[in-house]
Amino acid sequence: MVITGLGPLSSIGTGTAPFTTGLRQGRSGVTPITAFDTTGFAHANACQVQDFDPAPLLHRLDPAHHGRAAQFAAAAARLAVEDAGLADADLASVRVQISVGTTDGESYDLDRITEAHLRGGPPAVAPQAARRVPAPLLGIAAARELNLSDAEVLTIGTACSAGNYSLGNGLDAIRHGDADVALCGGADAFCRKTFTAFYRLGTIAPDCCRPFDTDRRGILTGEGAGMLLLESLDSALARGARVYAEILGYGLNCDAYHPVAPQEDSVARCLRLALDDAGVKPAEVDLISAHGTGTKANDVTESRAIRQVYGSTPPRTVSLKSMLGHTMGAASALGAIACSLAITHGFIPPTINHRTTDPACAVDCVPNHAVAADLRVVQNNGLAFGGNNASVVLGRYEGRTP
Repeated sequence: MVITGLGPLSSIGTGTAPFTTGLRQGRSGVTPITAFDTTGFAHANACQVQDFDPAPLLHRLDPAHHGRAAQFAAAAARLAVEDAGLADADLASVRVQISVGTTDGESYDLDRITEAHLRGGPPAVAPQAARRVPAPLLGIAAARELNLSDAEVLTIGTACSAGNYSLGNGLDAIRHGDADVALCGGADAFCRKTFTAFYRLGTIAPDCCRPFDTDRRGILTGEGAGMLLLESLDSALARGARVYAEILGYGLNCDAYHPVAPQEDSVARCLRLALDDAGVKPAEVDLISAHGTGTKANDVTESRAIRQVYGSTPPRTVSLKSMLGHTMGAASALGAIACSLAITHGFIPPTINHRTTDPACAVDCVPNHAVAADLRVVQNNGLAFGGNNASVVLGRYEGRTP
């Protein structure tokens, strides 16, 4: 199974070329929050997609009838399809599964509905805003944009690992003959609810996100979407498609240990499940794209889990959240896109904002500057609330070329 189309929409670049440039440059997506009034917050930075205009990205979907997250999902799906060199008519002639992961659904609209209700009661709530709220609209919006009335459409709500869950879903659909093409990924829009929740937990960084650093002080919430187009190798070769990477396997587990604290042994089990499914040995892995939130609990726990699996000298381990912020349901999907681009173009994106590696983490996080690398196998991690863990293994395609 191979990845032939990428649709990144993020604070450091939208579309394959700008996103690749952002990764290579170690660009920071951090800006002051503009989505809502931040009066009362001691610090209020985030990684928002600035000046998002859906009109140039969407051919069919009416943005007025869909929330910001659904617009993100549809735009990312459109980007992935175009990047794969496919037309809508091509998709209409095959079986398609669309799978979109999310943490917040349309909480951006729910924030505004709540504010309107508090200020003016039920009459102040716009019916159009209420119609945009259902989370399944994220996947449905992508289907509408691509005019796919017969597609299987799924919205997966496993929070911060949901993008990887979607990729596993799509891989299985093609493996078992339930779909010819799978559009998989995740989307979330920045919202007051999630920022405030993390702020009250004491996990919002005052300035920037510093994963694996002795000085790390937490996450920055972000937004965006990532969609990947998967198909069989035979299908890709038959139509002369470019292959970014093979999707070799995935692993899922849920330890139900704690609402917000990761469990080391459970994370390690998930990494092993993914490697086993991919038929890959730890020594064959060249890079890990970590969940890497920049919190005290996650970074140490994830690093220890990685060393359980890989030993005392694990592969280089980076965190894209230093650049993108925590994009929630889109995080591991954007991670998979970054891994595919890194394999294709032979480089490792950096962990920016880095000063000194925490000895308790003990990983080479490729600080501050991208490096050239010959990457054959990469593992991409997503760890979510309640111990919903998901890891995907990607590999360089080394076989026949179109």
